[in-house]
Amino acid sequence: MYGRLITPEIEELIAARDFSTIREVILEFEPVELADLVSDLREENRVVVFRLLPKDVAAETFSYCERDTQQELLHDMAREEVGALLNDMSPDDRTQLFEDLPGNVVSELINSLNPEERSIALALLNWPEDSVGRLMTPDYVIIKKHWTVQQALDHIRNYGKHSETLNYLYVTEHGTLIDDIHIREILLSQADVLISDIMDEKVESLLATDDQETAVKAFRRLDRFALPVVDIDKKLLGIITLDDVLDIAEEQATEEMQRFGAVEALDDPYIDVPIIELIRKRATWLVVLFLGGFLTATAMSAFEATIEGAVILALFLPLIISSGGNSGSQAATLIVRALALGEVSLSDWWRIMRREIGVGFVLGLLLGVLGFARIMIGETIQGHYNPLVTPVVAVVISISLIGIVMAGTIAGSMLPLLMKRLGFDPAASSAPFVATFSDVTGIVIYFTIATLLLRGILL
Repeated sequence: MYGRLITPEIEELIAARDFSTIREVILEFEPVELADLVSDLREENRVVVFRLLPKDVAAETFSYCERDTQQELLHDMAREEVGALLNDMSPDDRTQLFEDLPGNVVSELINSLNPEERSIALALLNWPEDSVGRLMTPDYVIIKKHWTVQQALDHIRNYGKHSETLNYLYVTEHGTLIDDIHIREILLSQADVLISDIMDEKVESLLATDDQETAVKAFRRLDRFALPVVDIDKKLLGIITLDDVLDIAEEQATEEMQRFGAVEALDDPYIDVPIIELIRKRATWLVVLFLGGFLTATAMSAFEATIEGAVILALFLPLIISSGGNSGSQAATLIVRALALGEVSLSDWWRIMRREIGVGFVLGLLLGVLGFARIMIGETIQGHYNPLVTPVVAVVISISLIGIVMAGTIAGSMLPLLMKRLGFDPAASSAPFVATFSDVTGIVIYFTIATLLLRGILL
């Protein structure tokens, strides 16, 4: 019953100061549901709910809240409450929170931690930004290879309560990682079996200095819930779990999508970005694309005489150049994503080129046939069919479509590779950029073919 109460009813209970009922109600929710509930409450009521939560539940709920909600709660809570909350948070979630706060605020919050947690927080923040070290947590279970399975189980019962995950147990020797063992292997083995007997020493790990994109790729490749993090000497420093990697993957995908749409990556959720910042993020690429449009106008002016002599060509110009832009955008989208997933590399450029030439030709031929039919049928229906002119114009359209679609697919597939080779983000060769490039080449191809084939007929 209580679990079905909606936000307005919670706020009515707060207004009535019925805290016992509120406490009874909110304990029906899971922490992730409580985070949604808290974010829906009015700002002045959020801290009331948090003060009624048990410490461990409050810390877990806080970690699920959006960044702006977290910052508002920190502002509204007393220093002692903030310290208790941050001390109970998992180190990796706390580090991510600190990354989004101003330096002076982080310093104050770190000082509110107890000595042990303060040491952990400073150690994690000491790793480079966007490194795996920023994502790891020191909460994991270590076992020894000379232990029996029973000893390992006893150790888990005694020390596993605060571990980030018990899916994997980590075998170390003098601090050096030598293996990780899935909990299933422990549970399915006899109590007197030695840990060394179920080890294979084929442990996969990440370096704390690896960039976070490396972690995303490793989790995707290995299909793991957690991976150990080591230093260059294989000393175990912590573990990184799937939930943190999924957050990074989402951020990367969002940034990639924004850049591909010719927008600088937003640092905050769209609705929270100030208008001035939103304008600045979008204006840069928009100006670049606008200047690129001058090239299109220049190309058009070079064929001014051709357009004046055969006005019919101008009627089909949007159809022609949009086909090149569309095919280029398709190719660019596929290659940028393939690069992001590690499906292709720069060394594959010739294979990609060959494939796109073939694909572009077939797609261009398909559109060319449709274009030819459109001209012949359309001009006949409208009564404008001229046996000397119409078939030639239709051929111009068909050949142009083949050439323009091929040029678009080649440009769309090669530009991301070129950008990566130059050290830039491949997503920067975005669909609008490819479309602008295709517009210029499309005009040149279209009017060059028209000039050659229509000379002596319309020109």
